[in-house]
Amino acid sequence: MKKRNWLLPACAVFLLGACSDGTAQEEKAQEQSVKTDVEEDVASEQSASEEPDQAELEEQENAKEQASEEVGEQAAEPRYRINPQNSKVEAIGDADEQAVLITIDDAPDTYSLEMAETLKELDVPAIFFVNGHFLDTDEEQQTLSEIHDMGFAIGNHTNTHVNLKQSTESVQQDEIITLNERVETIIGEAPRFFRAPFGVNTEFSNALVQEEGMVRMNWTYGYDFMQGYMEPEALAEIMVNAPELNSGGNLLMHDREWTNEALPEIIDGLRDKGYEFVDPGEIEGIQP
Repeated sequence: MKKRNWLLPACAVFLLGACSDGTAQEEKAQEQSVKTDVEEDVASEQSASEEPDQAELEEQENAKEQASEEVGEQAAEPRYRINPQNSKVEAIGDADEQAVLITIDDAPDTYSLEMAETLKELDVPAIFFVNGHFLDTDEEQQTLSEIHDMGFAIGNHTNTHVNLKQSTESVQQDEIITLNERVETIIGEAPRFFRAPFGVNTEFSNALVQEEGMVRMNWTYGYDFMQGYMEPEALAEIMVNAPELNSGGNLLMHDREWTNEALPEIIDGLRDKGYEFVDPGEIEGIQP
């Protein structure tokens, strides 16, 4: 009987302990559940509070993109056109009429990069008309890339500088298309301007140039290929004081030593006479 009395308290203690452990575990589970629910509620509230901010950011980003597109469209509006009959640069709307276009042929032979650096330093835009036979080496191709990277427009002056009127249609096509493809491979875009060697165009080349989306032009005057002007002083003097100089002038120069040396004086002289310089990117016909 005494033994039985001893067991009863022991069993009671054991049962109370088990109940106590079960209750504690249950309470702990309930606390964990409450904690989880609270954390989920907080996270949900934080997410909800962040959603308007994210939406606002997206709205701001969309507004920026739209503004950028509008600026791009405005920048694409042409301010000048090339007269197809005489290659003069004609102002459109309120564009400055007393302006001339600087062009450099036979690039990038020997002096083109230095000429580009001079023009860049003087803040003068220009078109560099390229011949394919000056793109045969890696160095020449790198020179073209550097000129393009400086912001200058690149034009097509045919692959081997042939007289198009003395060439078959097949040769004319090869001279123009092959160079377009080579230039695009080097700088990532095809030329947007075309100038035929010796200023000689044909009906076939005119149609092909139009099909390729290029603006065709010759020039209004140039002297650096003529006897008597193959030295810097004489060339600078005639380019600034030529009887052909007037508003809309399309000035022809070449990759030549004497032209390279005369270039700063030519630019300064034109500025002193009140001339601005046409940005090729603002010429009608090249906008996307």
